[in-house]
Amino acid sequence: MPGRVKKRSPLKAPERPYIALGLEGSANKFGVGIIKHSPDGSTDILSNVRHTYITPPGEGFLPRDTAQHHREWALTVINDALSKAGVSLHDIDCICFTKGPGMGAPLVSVALVALLTYFASDIEMGREVTGAQNPVVLYVSGGNTQVIAYSQQCYRIFGETLDIAVGNCLDRFARVINLSNDPSPGYNIEQEAKKGKRLLPLPYTTKGMDISLSGILTSTEAYTMDKRFRPNGPSAEDGDDIITPQDLCFSLQEHVFAMLVEITERAMAHIGSKEVLIVGGVGCNERLQEMMGVMAKERGGKVFATDERYCIDNGIMIAQAGLLSYRMGYQTPLAKSTCTQRFRTDQVHVIWRA
Repeated sequence: MPGRVKKRSPLKAPERPYIALGLEGSANKFGVGIIKHSPDGSTDILSNVRHTYITPPGEGFLPRDTAQHHREWALTVINDALSKAGVSLHDIDCICFTKGPGMGAPLVSVALVALLTYFASDIEMGREVTGAQNPVVLYVSGGNTQVIAYSQQCYRIFGETLDIAVGNCLDRFARVINLSNDPSPGYNIEQEAKKGKRLLPLPYTTKGMDISLSGILTSTEAYTMDKRFRPNGPSAEDGDDIITPQDLCFSLQEHVFAMLVEITERAMAHIGSKEVLIVGGVGCNERLQEMMGVMAKERGGKVFATDERYCIDNGIMIAQAGLLSYRMGYQTPLAKSTCTQRFRTDQVHVIWRA
């Protein structure tokens, strides 16, 4: 059972300090992180800098424009990260970048500025920061929704979305009700949900350990066409039977997060684990962490989560996973450095774990 087996790691302690620079730009954030592994086994985050491409309310971000943002800001963010870390490029042992998945044009832009898999980076950074040993991982972001557990040098997918990712679901609804993209649509939905007073009925679609989110998004959008919907809140003439944007944010969050908690609990029961690690941009959501914590406590377990420094796309997670691979002897010749929009979690060979 992945949750019970303990083996010695094949990763040996470094004989000298190693420093890696990580570049992440799979979506609308360009991030640079610098990390150091020391001979005593400690890990130091030297810097973690990012810049976000923000579009007007109600609009998404196009691949071409996002890629241009990354190219324009790359040198500025890299120099800022080097300055904050107190190192120069000559001190860097390896440069790591996101191989995939993500938006094609932004991925290529980052590759040109510089190989790694985005999923493994999120998980390894979460393990490093929180101290989780061998948890069930809930990976929730704008492009991915998966329940994962580690076994035999591979992250195994137990369940996932059958259509759209949870972050994409929240972002798309934020555009429907014209929420700001600053700092992010998901964050603004979380704040609006705190003001919601009415839990509306919505589809709840779990299939084993998989979920479907397209139906609940469509149903939530349909409420905005209801005659009871008040986009600007209730007026003095309104009675109690009204629907506000805050109610819709609250209802959408509660239903979606309940589905995520349910499939995560099934994975915990399947492998006998007592730990849950939440990673990805949506993992910053405090309500999701709270709901997951209630479930884990009832099972005698514990939830591990990180804040926006490590949940949201960042370069430091790329640097962490890249340096682990580098110390195991993994290097990619420049001619073979490529990126791909579609790269699954279970395609990663996790050579640094037992």
